Parts: sequence; structure tokens; C-alpha cells
Amino acid sequence: MQVRDGMSPTILQIGPNHTLRQAARLMTQRRVGAAVVLDADSHGPTILTERDILGSIAQGQDPDEERAGDHLTRDVVYASPDWSLQEAALAMLRGGFRHLIIMEGPELVGMLSMRDIVRVWAPQHADAVHV
Repeated sequence: MQVRDGMSPTILQIGPNHTLRQAARLMTQRRVGAAVVLDADSHGPTILTERDILGSIAQGQDPDEERAGDHLTRDVVYASPDWSLQEAALAMLRGGFRHLIIMEGPELVGMLSMRDIVRVWAPQHADAVHV
């Protein structure tokens, strides 16, 4: 199976000037754990995750004042829709993150989370699980 089989083509996109509270509210409404941050001054899409927001709050920062652009996951790994799900899962494990931005050439085409991988793999392996 490939990344295209599990990725979500619907992506929460925010700007770097969104506050962390605004980002958290949008992520909660969409039931996603990450948002793609698009910034014209950046070399490509970046990502803001639940962990990034939690880290800021844990430091006592005000989520109404802090901006998404100041709390991004900088070492973003981009995947292709043609990657295997196994390749994507291994990249996530190696990097210690739970989301991949999916790019097809210069175009942003989706997001893949660990939850997406499990959702696709679980039905294939249901007979191997003994409950």
C-alpha cells in the first residue's frame, strides 16, 4: 500500500500569524493533530503540531499571544504519495514525529498521520489479532 491510500487530501492550513489558541481551536474543530503552516517567506510548508502547542503552554507562554510561526516543527520531512506506507511509518519512527506533509513535486497534496497508517493497516491484519 502507498501513502496515497492512507493520506488525507483535506489539510488544515493556517498562517504563521495565527495564535496558538486559534490554531488549537481549528485543530480541535477539524479533529486533527497538526496544521500545515504556509508562509510566503518560507522555503515550503511547515507544520504545527499538538506537541508544539503543548510545549509552549508547558513553558508558561500565553496561547493568545504566541504565534504559530514561532513554534513550528522546523525539521519537516516531506513524503511523496508514491512512498509505501511502510517507508512513511519508518520515516516517522526515525524522526520521532506522527505526521508527514505529502508533496507531489511543488504541490501540497495531503497529510499522513500515524493514525491514518493504522486505519489502513488494521483491516488487512484483523485476522491476525486475537481479542
